[in-house]
Amino acid sequence: MLDVLNTILPVFVVVGFGYLATSRGLFSESAVDGLMTFAQSFAIPALLFRAMSTLDLGSILTLPLFLTYYGGATASFLAALLGARFLLGRPWTDSIAIGFAGLFANGLLLGVPVTERAFGPDATAGNFGIIAVNSAYCYTIGITMMETVLARQSGGTMRNLPGRVLKAMFRNNMIIGILAGIAVNLTGLPIPEFFGDSLDLIARAALPAALFGLGGVLCNYRPEGDLRAIALIVVCSLLLHPATSWGIGLAVGLPTPAFRSAIVMAAMAPGVNTYIFANLYGVGKRVVASSILIGTALSLFTSWAWLALLH
Repeated sequence: MLDVLNTILPVFVVVGFGYLATSRGLFSESAVDGLMTFAQSFAIPALLFRAMSTLDLGSILTLPLFLTYYGGATASFLAALLGARFLLGRPWTDSIAIGFAGLFANGLLLGVPVTERAFGPDATAGNFGIIAVNSAYCYTIGITMMETVLARQSGGTMRNLPGRVLKAMFRNNMIIGILAGIAVNLTGLPIPEFFGDSLDLIARAALPAALFGLGGVLCNYRPEGDLRAIALIVVCSLLLHPATSWGIGLAVGLPTPAFRSAIVMAAMAPGVNTYIFANLYGVGKRVVASSILIGTALSLFTSWAWLALLH
């Protein structure tokens, strides 16, 4: 058990360093914004491009993997959505934002480095397979439901719904990096060695920079809002999602490497994208922000437990 903790602890220590440096004024908010802009707009897209351009897509983009991970994610979304609406009495718009927080796990910034630390650099193929469709899947569900509710409340139409969904996805540099990498992979387009080496230099900075920056971002969140709603999101994200994925993975016979990737990704706290979604519509922002902070802190211990089971 101690070996498992020592494996994943460095990931969370880097996040903690970012949090501490920002909270003590050693790293300004503008520096955090700059670091996250570099990580999310340049370094992570480079990492995703290189991963997607070199992976054996046929072996990782499999139905059992997607059923395992996204079956659990969908169950977590529905539980958080319906629980917020019918148990906590939240408005539908708030409930959708809360459900989205149960749907969108922080698989890229936390799931990938935890998997790499726990099972080795070659064990992350399944992680990137999940990441390849994650934003498309989650934003399609979240935006479609939110726009449907808003259209009904205002008596408007949903003619612009497909455009809003596509705009939300394709203005994201990470989606562009994924699609470009898949295009290179499928076409066999050669990448000049000097250009590939340059991308690798940028990509190697992606996860350390993003983890440190994530700590700075979390420093700006305060545990505010309905504690019951926060608890609902945390339970769905850290327990229901991985537990459901575990059951589905066993049922469909998912191979062990992909099974590990799916469970680790599912066991992560809500990602920063959940706050971006809530902020986009101006609903549930305090609850979602607090869930990211509290969930990330608790995921150190819950991911330890899930990894111990996987080992």
